[in-house]
Parts: sequence; C-alpha cells; structure tokens
Amino acid sequence: MRFTGSSVPRREDPRLLAGAGRFVDDINRPDLLEAMFVRSPVAHGLLVSVDADAALDTEGVVAVLTAEDLAQCCSPMGLGIAGPLIVPAHLPLADGKVRFAGDPVALVIATSRAAAEDGADAVEVDIEPLPPVTSAAARGENAAAVWDEAPDNVLWSGGEVWGDPDEAFASAAHVISETLTQHRHTCVPLEARGGLAEYDPSTGNLRYEVSHQNPHALRVHLSAILGLPATQLRVICDSIGGSFGLKSNPTREDVAVCAAARLLGQPVRWMEDRAENLVAGGHAREEQVSVEAALDENGVVIGLRADLVMDHGAYPFLNLPMSLFANIIKVLLPGTLRVRHYQFRGSVVATNKASFVAYRGPWEIECWVRERLMDLIARQLELDPLEVRRRNYMDDDQFPGAMLTGPTLEFMTINQTLDRAVKLADYQGFRVAQAEARAEGRYLGIGLCTYLEPGPGPTDYGQALGFTYEQRSMQRARVKLEPDGSVTLFTSQQPHGQSHETTFSQVVADELGVDIDVVRVVCGDTDQVPFNMVSTGGSRAATLGAGAAQGAARIVRNKLLSVVANLLEANPDDLEIIDGVVAVRGSPDRSKTVAEVARLSYMAPFTLDEALGDGFDASFDFETPAGGWTQSTHVCWVELDPGTGLVTVPRYLVVEDCGEMINPAVVEGQIRGGVAQGIGSVLLEQIIYDDSGQCTTSTFMDYLLPTAAEIPRIDIEHLEGPSQGDVPWRGVGEGGAIGAPAAVCNAIEDALAPWGVAITEQYLPPSRILQLISPAAEPDTTGN
Repeated sequence: MRFTGSSVPRREDPRLLAGAGRFVDDINRPDLLEAMFVRSPVAHGLLVSVDADAALDTEGVVAVLTAEDLAQCCSPMGLGIAGPLIVPAHLPLADGKVRFAGDPVALVIATSRAAAEDGADAVEVDIEPLPPVTSAAARGENAAAVWDEAPDNVLWSGGEVWGDPDEAFASAAHVISETLTQHRHTCVPLEARGGLAEYDPSTGNLRYEVSHQNPHALRVHLSAILGLPATQLRVICDSIGGSFGLKSNPTREDVAVCAAARLLGQPVRWMEDRAENLVAGGHAREEQVSVEAALDENGVVIGLRADLVMDHGAYPFLNLPMSLFANIIKVLLPGTLRVRHYQFRGSVVATNKASFVAYRGPWEIECWVRERLMDLIARQLELDPLEVRRRNYMDDDQFPGAMLTGPTLEFMTINQTLDRAVKLADYQGFRVAQAEARAEGRYLGIGLCTYLEPGPGPTDYGQALGFTYEQRSMQRARVKLEPDGSVTLFTSQQPHGQSHETTFSQVVADELGVDIDVVRVVCGDTDQVPFNMVSTGGSRAATLGAGAAQGAARIVRNKLLSVVANLLEANPDDLEIIDGVVAVRGSPDRSKTVAEVARLSYMAPFTLDEALGDGFDASFDFETPAGGWTQSTHVCWVELDPGTGLVTVPRYLVVEDCGEMINPAVVEGQIRGGVAQGIGSVLLEQIIYDDSGQCTTSTFMDYLLPTAAEIPRIDIEHLEGPSQGDVPWRGVGEGGAIGAPAAVCNAIEDALAPWGVAITEQYLPPSRILQLISPAAEPDTTGN
C-alpha cells in the first residue's frame, strides 16, 4: 500500500464543498459584538480629533474606541529603532497622524454588523492634510516625511559586491542599461481578513479565532503587545479561504479587535469587506530595478549591477524585517547565470499607501528582471532569446556548485527543464509559424522563463540571506497513535488552500501502514501544535512539513514493530505493516492489528515490551536537507491584436522538477493557480493611487481578476531529478506566480518585435499596448 505519489482525492473537499467549513464568519457566540473600523479618508495628515458622540447615539452601538482607549491595554507596535533598519513604533489605531487613506482611526463596536457600519458612518474625523508621499521616488530632503524617524523616507538601505564589477564593465564588449518597473497589485484571497476575540475576565485568558496563516507568530506578538502571558493567549485558525501571503503578518486590526474584547468583556468579531481589503488589507510587488549588464562579444553576462527600490507603504512588518525580501532578491537575482561579478544596492522606502504584504513569491522581481534581461540582450544583439539563455546559463558539468551569491546548487536539472520545454513547445517550428502569421497580419509571440524556486532552499540559503545565528531551518511534528488505532498528526504548518490534510495524511499513512482515512491532521491551534514562527509559507511544507511528519511517524512505527516483535516472539526486521495489521512476513497468521496494540498501550501498557516507553507518541524535528531547489521552465504563447491592444494567451506550458510528488494533482493545482495569478498580474491586475494618495481600485469593477475565459489550458510536464535522503519532496507553492510574469512579458515583447518595442514594465493591459505601438511606424512583417 502506497499513498504518496498518487493523486489521492483531497480529504478537505467533502467538508468544504458541502459548506461545512468553519470560517470566522461562521462562528457564533452568545453576546457577540461586531466591529467596524473607521478609516482615514486622506492619505497623510495630522489627526486633530475623533468625535464619536453621534456614533454612540446610533442604535446598537456599544462603544467607539480610539488610540487613547486602546493604550490602556496595548503597548506600541514595532521596535521604534533607528539605524540601518528603521521600524517605527506605532499604535493599533492612528494617534496624532494618519499615514494612508484607509488608516484605522477608530473602532466601532455594535450588536450587529449593520449597526457597526451605521456607527462608523456617524464618527466625525478632523484631519489637517499634509502633502502625501505617493511614490518611492519621493525620498530625500525635499520630500514630506511619512515617519519622523526616517526624514528621507528610507527605512532600510544596503548593498553588497561580489568579484570586480568595475573591471567587468571596463572590459565589456557591450553594455545594456535598463530600468524595469513592477506595478502594485495585491493578493485577493477568496475570504478577506477577520478574527473573533473572546476574553474571560475570570481567568484572564484570551482566545482569538482568526483567518491567518501564521498562528504562533501572531500569538507571540499579541502576547507582547497586549501584555498578556503567552499561557493566557490562544490563537486558533480553522478553515481559511486563502491568503497568498496576505495573512502572514500580525496586523494592527488583530491587536485592536483583541484589545476591544478585553476592554469590553464580550466576544468581538471583525470581518473585512472587499472594498476594505482592496484599500487597506495590504499590497505587494511595487518595485523598480535599474539593471546594467556588461556583456562579452558573444552576449554572455560578465558583470551585473542592480539597484532595487521597494515601495513599502506606510506601516512596517512585525514578524519579518522589511529588509528580508530585498535580501532574497539580492541573493537570487543572478540565478544560474555564469556571471561572477555583481553589485547590488537596495532600499526600502515608506510611502502614504497600504503596507507591503508578502504576496506569493514576494521576491518574484528577481526572476522577472533576470529573464527580461535575457530577452533584452537578444533584442540588442539580434540573437534568439533561447540562444542567449544557452550561452548564459551554467552548464551541467558546473553542478554541484554554488550560486554567485553563495547558496549551494546541488541535484540540479534546471537545464533539462529548458531542453524539455523547448522540445515540447516545438520552439523552432513556432518560429516558422510565427513568420507565416506575420505575413498574414497576425502577431504571435513566445516567451521563456527558467528559474529556481527555494523549496525551501539548501541549508546555506539562510546564511546567504544574512541570518547570523547558527541554526538550520527546522520544523517539528508530532504523531500519536490513538486507543482505537487511528492516528493524529500535529503539525506546525497552517494550510490555507494547500491540501496539507491530504498530503500529510498520505505520508503518515504510508509510514505507519494504515489507511489514509484513519489519519487526522491537527493544525492551527497554538495550544496543540508545535511552535513555528513561519508556519506555511516560502514553499516549505513539502520538505519541512512532510519531512517532520514522516520522521515522527517513523519513530512510532519503529516502536510499534519492536513491541509487536516481543508479543509475537519475532525479529522486528521480519515484520511488516499492511492495512493496519502488523504481521511476520510470509506468516500472516502471526499478527496483531495496530488497533489491538494501540488499545493495550493505553489500557494495559504493563503487558507490552519496554520499547513502548511513554507510548506511541513521538515528536520529530526535521532540518532542511541538502539541495532544496525546485527548478522550472515556463513557455507562454500569446496572440496580439494591434487594433485593440488585446493580448490573449492560447497556450501555456510548464516543465518542472520538484523531486518526487506526494500528490501529483495537488502539485499541478498549485502550479496552475500560480500561473493564473501571474497571467492576471501582467494583463489585468493593478492597484492604482491618484496624486492625492487615494486608492482608486476599491472594487472588482476597477481591480480586474483573471477568470476561466482569460486562462488557457496549462500543460505540465514533470521531471524527477535526484534528491538528498529519504525526503525527496520539494515545494512548489511560489513557482507558478514567480515564473509566469516573465514568460508572459517575454512573449508579448516577442509579438511586438515588428514594432521594435522593448518591454520595461510588467503591467501590459490593452491600453498600454496601444500606447507602446502607436508612436511607431507600421510593423515590419518581412522578418528583417
């Protein structure tokens, strides 16, 4: 019996599809109060006053809380430090100053959601406007300051040099310089943010049920900010309608809701609506990289300079330093290029916008810049983009080796993914068809993108990112055999759409020789699951989460075999577990069921061998193994209508190697979902602020999402290269969203070749396509 490697139907589906999930909005409590935030209507200003008199007279309104009220039980959030990394201290509600349009300034508590909304409308807020900072370019002495601690609005800056870039540029045959811009967009989970807090004055205990992907980190920060001992604070995450990184960070709203429940002594729930989510939930991706490449006469990059500017928005992260993603971009940008001379500079800038959130593959711009650079080189030197990649990627005989920035490159099949994708795409055949189509007035394009996804990356990846502590990335799981022979897995992973209930059950069932249906997966309850400050994120689950589950199950299995061996007077090596029965190989009549032995371990443990120890209950810490890279090549086909600017994607191909797959259907679902997001990010999605700092994309009429009509069939080919040890699984959670933007943009530039257009921005809706081609002459359809 083997479950891993097969597309076992998702165990979550019967519950979720029948509407039996337990989301925050499904929870009911006696005397439950509903909360609504009053948010700043201006982007930047001095908060003069908050007048709640009319709101308090509104039927159903119980309280209106301001920063002064919450200060009774909340310490400031953020470190308040100055230096290389500025993390300004701030309160859950705006105090003295508002910093973006949507900044929470008050919290209305009422007996119903409708009453809370009416009360929020009645609150009068007096704000003295200040000049808004709407661009990360607004840094320096002449800019208005978002934070007093950062008068130039730069919250972090840093850089690093490898080799001798100056010498590389001095000796270059060609130099390419370009500024590549990635626009602002956001996560858009099916379920917006929300939480329900309950405080028990008699015990001092606070229980917070929340839609979140990182329960332990949330608990740690809530404990510190609210001044509650961790023993008195329990965070529970049940069904979660997606996150994509949006719900990874403890937020000001979380703190405010918990503080409100504590102050009022009644349960308080807040559920974010869609407009609130789009305006204030957090945004991602708004970055710019000025890149210079020094090339030899063959178009090989010999030197690289990159200057990154990240628009961080107003308020800082709590659980991760804002410099982290800049450093990830720094480390991963060279990828497997041959380049050995590299200079990186980066800065994180505060603006009067919603805060940065870690949207799926938050370092994605490193891939987009590198893969855009390959096509820009091809364009300038009149080479095929495939040929440029062949010349620039490290050869197979250079592996195992190391990325220029330090991480080890082992078990590499990245070039094989490119070779296979080119063959499946019939790349040369497409070039012939493309020329014929152009002669007919049809404009086709093909785009490539080859990249590494840290899934979760090798053991020295964290060191390359600047982590100074001598500790490998590690994750713990606990497996417990219950009295009836069923199995409980306690995992620190927090699924929010990744199918962990299915995949982890597959791993544990195989290890223990039981049916998958008897395995229960427990997650999301900080009173039960192992501690983990990252939880689900960074494509870590397939390796770290499953590896820990397998390790704990293996300890239980070995105990079980030893105990049964004593009962049957057999050698443990002669036993096997099949369908929940432990038997001597070749002698099925000499056997014990797992349920029988489990029952004895509870009811009469003295009758069992001393190997039982403390019972069939074990924890295991799994460390990141060697290797750790998921490798992939994406191929995107587009057709462009120069009359309307409309770009359609008729076909898409992914060739990837994530090692062995626990569940192929789940892997493909992850990839397809990420690709859909990547296509949407180029063709449809953009968060727009006007010059006054107002977010103008506050509904799905303004913020466009891809539907089934815009997403083509996505073909996926799997390679299974070698992996280290007996945990051959690697993560794919980020990859689709990382690779797709570059592949789509490269395909669009290829389709625009007759106009001689270079793509230097990621957002390419029809209106922008028309702008790019309108000043140009008629297209050259001769192929010259």
